[in-house]
Amino acid sequence: MVGFISFVYSKERIMSEALSKITADAENGMKKAINHLEIELTKIRAGKASPSILEGINVDYYGTPTPISQVANVAVLDTRTISVQPWEKNMLALIERAIMGANIGITPQNDGVQIRLFMPPLTEERRKELVKKANAEGEQSKIAIRNIRRDHIEQVKKQQKEGASEDICKGTEDAIQGLTDKYIAAVEKHLEGKEKEIMTV
Repeated sequence: MVGFISFVYSKERIMSEALSKITADAENGMKKAINHLEIELTKIRAGKASPSILEGINVDYYGTPTPISQVANVAVLDTRTISVQPWEKNMLALIERAIMGANIGITPQNDGVQIRLFMPPLTEERRKELVKKANAEGEQSKIAIRNIRRDHIEQVKKQQKEGASEDICKGTEDAIQGLTDKYIAAVEKHLEGKEKEIMTV
Protein backbone atom coordinates (compact mmCIF):
# COMPACT_ATOMS: atom_id res chain seq x y z
CA MET A 1 0.00 0.00 0.00
CA VAL A 2 2.82 2.40 0.95
CA GLY A 3 4.52 1.54 -2.34
CA PHE A 4 1.33 2.31 -4.26
CA ILE A 5 0.91 5.68 -2.47
CA SER A 6 4.51 6.69 -3.17
CA PHE A 7 4.05 5.59 -6.81
CA VAL A 8 0.94 7.81 -7.14
CA TYR A 9 2.76 10.67 -5.39
CA SER A 10 5.83 10.40 -7.61
CA LYS A 11 3.64 10.23 -10.74
CA GLU A 12 1.86 13.42 -9.62
CA ARG A 13 5.18 15.09 -8.93
CA ILE A 14 6.50 14.14 -12.38
CA MET A 15 3.33 15.51 -14.00
CA SER A 16 3.50 18.67 -11.93
CA GLU A 17 7.13 19.16 -13.02
CA ALA A 18 6.11 18.53 -16.64
CA LEU A 19 3.43 21.23 -16.35
CA SER A 20 5.95 23.68 -14.85
CA LYS A 21 8.28 22.95 -17.77
CA ILE A 22 5.46 23.60 -20.27
CA THR A 23 4.89 27.04 -18.69
CA ALA A 24 8.63 27.84 -18.70
CA ASP A 25 8.95 26.73 -22.35
CA ALA A 26 5.98 28.91 -23.31
CA GLU A 27 7.58 31.93 -21.63
CA ASN A 28 10.92 31.30 -23.35
CA GLY A 29 9.20 31.14 -26.72
CA MET A 30 7.32 34.38 -26.05
CA LYS A 31 10.53 36.13 -24.93
CA LYS A 32 12.16 35.07 -28.21
CA ALA A 33 9.22 36.55 -30.14
CA ILE A 34 9.75 39.89 -28.33
CA ASN A 35 13.53 39.78 -28.95
CA HIS A 36 12.88 39.16 -32.63
CA LEU A 37 10.44 42.10 -32.73
CA GLU A 38 13.02 44.39 -31.06
CA ILE A 39 15.61 43.48 -33.72
CA GLU A 40 13.12 44.02 -36.57
CA LEU A 41 11.99 47.39 -35.17
CA THR A 42 15.59 48.67 -34.97
CA LYS A 43 15.81 48.03 -38.73
CA ILE A 44 12.89 50.39 -39.32
CA ARG A 45 14.87 53.59 -39.18
CA ALA A 46 13.05 56.86 -38.74
CA GLY A 47 15.20 58.83 -41.15
CA LYS A 48 18.32 59.07 -38.97
CA ALA A 49 21.53 57.48 -40.19
CA SER A 50 22.54 54.56 -37.96
CA PRO A 51 24.84 51.56 -38.55
CA SER A 52 22.04 49.32 -37.22
CA ILE A 53 20.28 49.72 -40.58
CA LEU A 54 22.80 47.19 -41.92
CA GLU A 55 22.27 44.69 -39.12
CA GLY A 56 21.13 41.32 -40.42
CA ILE A 57 22.57 41.96 -43.91
CA ASN A 58 25.20 39.36 -44.75
CA VAL A 59 27.71 39.41 -47.58
CA ASP A 60 29.33 36.36 -49.17
CA TYR A 61 32.90 36.47 -47.81
CA TYR A 62 34.82 33.65 -49.49
CA GLY A 63 31.81 31.36 -49.31
CA THR A 64 30.74 32.31 -45.78
CA PRO A 65 27.75 34.61 -45.10
CA THR A 66 29.32 37.39 -42.99
CA PRO A 67 27.80 40.57 -41.48
CA ILE A 68 28.85 43.72 -43.37
CA SER A 69 30.33 45.19 -40.16
CA GLN A 70 32.88 42.32 -40.16
CA VAL A 71 34.20 43.01 -43.66
CA ALA A 72 34.01 46.83 -43.77
CA ASN A 73 34.26 49.96 -41.68
CA VAL A 74 30.72 51.31 -41.20
CA ALA A 75 30.64 54.97 -40.15
CA VAL A 76 27.98 57.65 -39.74
CA LEU A 77 29.21 60.73 -41.64
CA ASP A 78 26.27 62.94 -40.64
CA THR A 79 22.63 62.54 -39.57
CA ARG A 80 21.65 61.41 -43.07
CA THR A 81 24.75 59.64 -44.44
CA ILE A 82 26.40 56.28 -43.74
CA SER A 83 29.72 55.29 -45.26
CA VAL A 84 30.69 51.63 -45.81
CA GLN A 85 34.37 51.16 -46.60
CA PRO A 86 35.41 47.53 -47.21
CA TRP A 87 38.78 46.38 -45.93
CA GLU A 88 39.28 44.54 -49.22
CA LYS A 89 38.42 46.39 -52.42
CA ASN A 90 37.02 43.29 -54.13
CA MET A 91 34.23 43.25 -51.50
CA LEU A 92 32.79 46.57 -52.73
CA ALA A 93 30.47 45.12 -55.41
CA LEU A 94 29.43 42.23 -53.16
CA ILE A 95 28.47 44.61 -50.33
CA GLU A 96 26.58 46.84 -52.77
CA ARG A 97 24.66 43.79 -54.08
CA ALA A 98 23.86 42.59 -50.55
CA ILE A 99 22.47 46.02 -49.57
CA MET A 100 20.36 46.18 -52.75
CA GLY A 101 19.08 42.65 -52.12
CA ALA A 102 18.12 43.46 -48.52
CA ASN A 103 15.55 45.96 -49.79
CA ILE A 104 16.05 48.52 -47.00
CA GLY A 105 14.64 51.34 -49.12
CA ILE A 106 18.01 53.03 -49.80
CA THR A 107 20.00 52.82 -53.03
CA PRO A 108 23.73 52.43 -52.27
CA GLN A 109 26.07 54.89 -54.04
CA ASN A 110 29.33 53.14 -54.98
CA ASP A 111 32.21 55.50 -55.88
CA GLY A 112 34.79 52.73 -56.37
CA VAL A 113 36.31 53.26 -52.90
CA GLN A 114 33.36 53.23 -50.55
CA ILE A 115 29.60 52.92 -50.54
CA ARG A 116 27.51 55.78 -49.24
CA LEU A 117 23.96 55.41 -48.05
CA PHE A 118 21.86 58.57 -48.06
CA MET A 119 18.83 58.37 -45.80
CA PRO A 120 15.82 59.71 -47.67
CA PRO A 121 14.07 62.62 -45.97
CA LEU A 122 10.88 61.47 -44.33
CA THR A 123 7.69 62.69 -45.89
CA GLU A 124 4.42 62.31 -44.02
CA GLU A 125 3.56 59.46 -46.40
CA ARG A 126 6.89 57.71 -45.74
CA ARG A 127 6.38 58.02 -41.98
CA LYS A 128 2.96 56.40 -42.29
CA GLU A 129 4.52 53.60 -44.36
CA LEU A 130 7.12 53.01 -41.64
CA VAL A 131 4.41 52.91 -38.95
CA LYS A 132 2.50 50.39 -41.09
CA LYS A 133 5.67 48.30 -41.44
CA ALA A 134 6.26 48.41 -37.66
CA ASN A 135 2.65 47.38 -37.03
CA ALA A 136 3.01 44.47 -39.47
CA GLU A 137 6.06 43.27 -37.50
CA GLY A 138 4.05 43.64 -34.28
CA GLU A 139 1.20 41.60 -35.78
CA GLN A 140 3.66 38.81 -36.67
CA SER A 141 4.91 38.80 -33.07
CA LYS A 142 1.36 38.60 -31.71
CA ILE A 143 0.60 35.67 -34.02
CA ALA A 144 3.80 33.93 -32.84
CA ILE A 145 2.85 34.50 -29.17
CA ARG A 146 -0.71 33.21 -29.71
CA ASN A 147 0.61 30.13 -31.53
CA ILE A 148 2.92 29.43 -28.59
CA ARG A 149 -0.06 29.73 -26.23
CA ARG A 150 -2.14 27.34 -28.36
CA ASP A 151 0.65 24.73 -28.66
CA HIS A 152 1.46 24.79 -24.95
CA ILE A 153 -2.18 24.64 -23.83
CA GLU A 154 -2.54 21.56 -26.06
CA GLN A 155 0.41 20.04 -24.20
CA VAL A 156 -1.36 20.79 -20.87
CA LYS A 157 -4.55 19.08 -22.10
CA LYS A 158 -2.46 16.06 -23.09
CA GLN A 159 -1.01 15.92 -19.55
CA GLN A 160 -4.55 16.06 -18.15
CA LYS A 161 -5.59 13.12 -20.35
CA GLU A 162 -2.60 11.23 -18.99
CA GLY A 163 -3.88 11.74 -15.46
CA ALA A 164 -2.56 15.11 -14.26
CA SER A 165 -4.80 16.88 -11.74
CA GLU A 166 -7.52 19.01 -13.32
CA ASP A 167 -6.85 21.86 -10.86
CA ILE A 168 -3.13 21.97 -11.61
CA CYS A 169 -3.84 21.84 -15.36
CA LYS A 170 -6.35 24.67 -15.08
CA GLY A 171 -3.79 26.70 -13.08
CA THR A 172 -1.16 26.03 -15.75
CA GLU A 173 -3.52 27.13 -18.53
CA ASP A 174 -4.27 30.32 -16.58
CA ALA A 175 -0.54 30.93 -16.14
CA ILE A 176 0.06 30.52 -19.89
CA GLN A 177 -2.83 32.88 -20.65
CA GLY A 178 -1.32 35.38 -18.18
CA LEU A 179 2.03 35.18 -20.00
CA THR A 180 0.24 35.66 -23.32
CA ASP A 181 -1.45 38.84 -22.06
CA LYS A 182 1.84 40.11 -20.63
CA TYR A 183 3.81 39.61 -23.86
CA ILE A 184 1.04 40.91 -26.14
CA ALA A 185 1.06 44.07 -23.96
CA ALA A 186 4.86 44.23 -24.41
CA VAL A 187 4.37 44.13 -28.21
CA GLU A 188 1.88 47.02 -27.95
CA LYS A 189 4.33 49.04 -25.82
CA HIS A 190 7.15 48.52 -28.36
CA LEU A 191 4.86 49.58 -31.20
CA GLU A 192 3.71 52.70 -29.36
CA GLY A 193 7.34 53.72 -28.74
CA LYS A 194 8.29 53.06 -32.35
CA GLU A 195 5.33 55.01 -33.73
CA LYS A 196 6.22 57.97 -31.51
CA GLU A 197 9.86 57.81 -32.72
CA ILE A 198 8.79 57.68 -36.38
CA MET A 199 6.21 60.46 -36.17
CA THR A 200 8.34 62.92 -34.16
CA VAL A 201 11.65 62.85 -36.04
